[in-house]
Amino acid sequence: MPESHHDPYVRVRGAREHNLAGVDVDIPRDALVVFTGVSGSGKSSLAFGTIYAEAQRRYFESVAPYARRLIHQVGAPAVGEITGLPPAVSLEQRRSSPNARSSVGTVTTLSNSLRMLFSRAGRYPEGAERLDSDAFSPNTAAGACPSCHGLGLLHDTSEELLVPEPELSIRQGAIAAWPGAWQGKNLRDVLDTLGYDVDRPWRELDAKDREWILFTDEQPVVTVHPVRDADRIQRPYQGTYMSARRYVLRTFSDSKSPTLRAKAERFLTSAPCPVCGGGRLRPEALAVTFAGRTIADLASLPLTALAGLLSTTAAEDGETARVLTGDLVARIATVTELGLGYLSLDRATPTLSNGELQRLRLATQLRSGLFGVVYVLDEPSAGLHPADTEALLVVLDRLKAAGNSVFVVEHHLDVVRHADWLVDVGPLAGVHGGRVLHSGPPGELVDVEASATRRFLFDREPGPAREVRAPAGWLRTGPVSRHNLRSVDAAFPVGVLTAVTGVSGSGKSTLVGALTEELSGVGRLVTVDQRPIGRTPRSNLATYTGLFDVVRKLFTETEEARGRGYRAGRFSFNVPGGRCETCQGEGFVSVELLFLPSTYAPCPDCHGARYNPETLQVRLRGLTIAEVLDLTVESAAVFFEDTPAAARSLRTLLDVGLGYLRLGQPATELSGGEAQRIKLASELQRPHRSPTLYVLDEPTTGLHPADVEVLMRQLHGLVDAGHSVIVVEHDMDVVATADWVVDLGPGGGDEGGRIVAAGPPDRVARAAESRTAPYLLRALGPAGRG
Repeated sequence: MPESHHDPYVRVRGAREHNLAGVDVDIPRDALVVFTGVSGSGKSSLAFGTIYAEAQRRYFESVAPYARRLIHQVGAPAVGEITGLPPAVSLEQRRSSPNARSSVGTVTTLSNSLRMLFSRAGRYPEGAERLDSDAFSPNTAAGACPSCHGLGLLHDTSEELLVPEPELSIRQGAIAAWPGAWQGKNLRDVLDTLGYDVDRPWRELDAKDREWILFTDEQPVVTVHPVRDADRIQRPYQGTYMSARRYVLRTFSDSKSPTLRAKAERFLTSAPCPVCGGGRLRPEALAVTFAGRTIADLASLPLTALAGLLSTTAAEDGETARVLTGDLVARIATVTELGLGYLSLDRATPTLSNGELQRLRLATQLRSGLFGVVYVLDEPSAGLHPADTEALLVVLDRLKAAGNSVFVVEHHLDVVRHADWLVDVGPLAGVHGGRVLHSGPPGELVDVEASATRRFLFDREPGPAREVRAPAGWLRTGPVSRHNLRSVDAAFPVGVLTAVTGVSGSGKSTLVGALTEELSGVGRLVTVDQRPIGRTPRSNLATYTGLFDVVRKLFTETEEARGRGYRAGRFSFNVPGGRCETCQGEGFVSVELLFLPSTYAPCPDCHGARYNPETLQVRLRGLTIAEVLDLTVESAAVFFEDTPAAARSLRTLLDVGLGYLRLGQPATELSGGEAQRIKLASELQRPHRSPTLYVLDEPTTGLHPADVEVLMRQLHGLVDAGHSVIVVEHDMDVVATADWVVDLGPGGGDEGGRIVAAGPPDRVARAAESRTAPYLLRALGPAGRG
């Protein structure tokens, strides 16, 4: 149909992005449209990878060619044509690298308004000069406290923290804060070369030597003659010494790795800056007050309390204050509507969940007043308690009422039911998906038998009542005092599945984070999260699970490989030898176009195979190494069924519902849910000797209800095998199948932070003070109510 001004549809023709099978679909504008389907079905490829990507490409086309070079651009999506497409705004759950200076106030720009209020309507000390709004920002040279540089805290360390076991020698690992592997050995060898005794117990070293080793700011460079294995050639090298304190502080401030930062933090003490008292600003800014409080005081209040304070004081402070506080209160209201009233403006964004961060961005868009755009949202209900989902629906309706189209990728059934239009993609994942099964009103999905969503939307029969397991013991933690938890003592049963529930911000993740291997009765602790399994296309499913090592070994055992003297390294695309050197094993090359975005094309030499022709001449049962990497898990399970080491890995991947993924699928193409299930599969394939505690933070985020069933079968299987599982969860269908529930609340932030109910699901479902109880009671069905 030709595009016209009156055509009310976005019409997509021939979409082939990722696994989409030449999709044609018409989607109405000015409506709330929800995209559903099992994980990996192609719904995000349609909503984000095709519709949003094309809108973004068209926008860049309108930008001057010179300016285009300054913007990071994505290539054109694989689609025949899209008509009727307005400008688009994407709100995804991705976050930039952690930054301690980014806060709730900076993300929502509420901090700008508060600074303006203090600059224009604040009470200044007599004779003080009026300050510009920048002077109230801890992120500017004009405002930041010169002592702590606007961070409010001073980090330091002590000998007790850096050397927890002084009876050990340096060679035995006395300095626990040092890095592992080669870097730690290097520091030890440098000290040895400098003449320090690395084999004497730490406590017997001279006090001034201990002080220098741990705290010096000197960085001497010496020639190190390492003593290592006798069969390895060791050449002298120039080694630089860095004190333990300097290493820990540098890692904590500069490292982009959350794991390294967390390790460094264990060796640090944090204390409020003695100059600004934690206020982060210069004294002249902290001398200005509004309603009797400094800007640091107001920034630390929960948003609900801040709005209440501003509402009551505006009238008595003049017209300027009235206008500025009115604007601030109205903008805070959009954030509190989304269930985030427990957050304060100074809360650092690295401490927020992905769902919280996306909802903050959504609140900012609500106030932007944009009209006629398509908002593309990635699971806005992620991390939301059922009590907060109703508020989210109101916000989505307001975006639509303002004259916008709202396209949402979503699994939450309450959001799906609320949609004006439903696009269901499937029927299954990967090569078994990529088709639009239904595009129309949600009620009409009832007739689409191929849809995996249909059963959950219309045929919800409560599952058979499951017998609650009896605890084999108890893990006790506490008192925990962190964020909003105040001296909370908790008991978690051993040998059962425990769900930790509560509204957003009630303290669930903080409480579960207090579980460590040091606790009595924990033994082995495994945390399975949704972080990516790798940050580059070189990391893939086969490399992460260890399957690639098995595959390369099989190739080296072929007659052809033995005849040529090929070893396992020959079949790696990460090192020279067997890989294609034109693309360095990437399979594609970047093509630089002067005024257009860089585009990627298959390598002209290996045509995407990643290996050189000689390596590809070696075949295992008729397939080259490149063809094996292109197999799906499902196909590979058949191909390797007589190879026990490979079959075990592949069976666990099939068990967690990942049969559609390719062995060589880059880590960068995997969703958070897929990454989490790959980690779980890697864990399941290991032989378990001792009972293990598995901790999963919102494992069902990003999962279709059909995938949740698969995941829960695995988790219950772990418990039946003698392990303990603790999940932080908002999905009441999952909570209803748990053996024990720990519910925090009753509210978020300062209104939460304590355990309001604990016990089997049917008991917690009747807890009078719990905001989870009514939703859990509904999920339990008649059996729970009886």
